[in-house]
Amino acid sequence: MPIIKSAIKKVRKDKTRTEKNKKRETAYKSLLKIARKSKNSKDIQNLFSALDKATKVKLIHPNKAARLKSRLTKKPSN
Repeated sequence: MPIIKSAIKKVRKDKTRTEKNKKRETAYKSLLKIARKSKNSKDIQNLFSALDKATKVKLIHPNKAARLKSRLTKKPSN
């Protein structure tokens, strides 16, 4: 456990950030699974939004988001 005051604050901040990032990550991953199965436009739109949000907060790399979007739109709908 840190002793320095600023380090104690940083631990608190890191904990809340980790929780928020975990929520965002599970959100986009679950939406990705749903979008891959259903392939309807509403699900894809929700996924794109979640990917953009994850990219904005630097949770995932912009190129990864672009790659996932591209692969999803390229697949033929069955």
